[in-house]
Amino acid sequence: MDVTLIAVATAWGAVAGTLVPRAAYRLSVEPEDDWRAACPAGHPIGGPLRGWVGTARCASCAAGLPAVMAGAPAAPGAGVGDEGPAPVSYRPSVLVPAVTALVCLVLAASTGPRPELAVWLLATPAAVLLALVDRRVHRLPDQLTLALAAASAALLGLAELLPHDGGSWPTALLGGLALGAVYFLLFLVNPNGMGFGDVKLALSLGVVLGWYGWVVLFLGAFAGFLLGSLYGLTLMLLGRAGRRTAIPFGPFMIAGALLGVLLGALGA
Repeated sequence: MDVTLIAVATAWGAVAGTLVPRAAYRLSVEPEDDWRAACPAGHPIGGPLRGWVGTARCASCAAGLPAVMAGAPAAPGAGVGDEGPAPVSYRPSVLVPAVTALVCLVLAASTGPRPELAVWLLATPAAVLLALVDRRVHRLPDQLTLALAAASAALLGLAELLPHDGGSWPTALLGGLALGAVYFLLFLVNPNGMGFGDVKLALSLGVVLGWYGWVVLFLGAFAGFLLGSLYGLTLMLLGRAGRRTAIPFGPFMIAGALLGVLLGALGA
């Protein structure tokens, strides 16, 4: 076991995880709303890449400045005490970086110094971000799901060109198409129970799982369905949900894919 590699991967996860809450706050809106451009007090969110990169901390709020002094009115759905249909705090998180770092740690420990590890580490913050947004507003933005699918396919193609890789790029591409097709069929059968965002997310997860073969693809996809079903059943038993209650399925798809990748990496 390469202790240095694991330490570097864990540090990467911790640092990348600190940037996730800001993006999650901005993306956690209803489909008809614009991305949040201001903190809950109305101060504009600035910084690199039009304010998308940075920690979830408002310097104007910390300085005690009212929104009017910041030079911008409160953004729609981001007023004081009213953040729209999905109230989301805008502050640094300890849990999110910790979870991201833990995921990167176990991925590094199971994958080892194989080139696909770089792909897993780059994809982890995006996966955590998607899970957060879906949990909050039951939405998987196209800008993330489609970009993750394209990036995963391209980067795994590069990984196969390097020595000591542990998977198959053609199988990864076929896996993405196959899992996306399965979810698309489920969407057509029951559009109220399966969102189209889940279909797009399945493309990237199928690519990642397919890298290690069809068995891993099946196990990772099945694990996602199993985890989601257990969660829904638990809510029903506790009286907190009914048969038609919608639950965010993206986090369970991602968790199942993680389990599949870990099994595939250990067996590669």
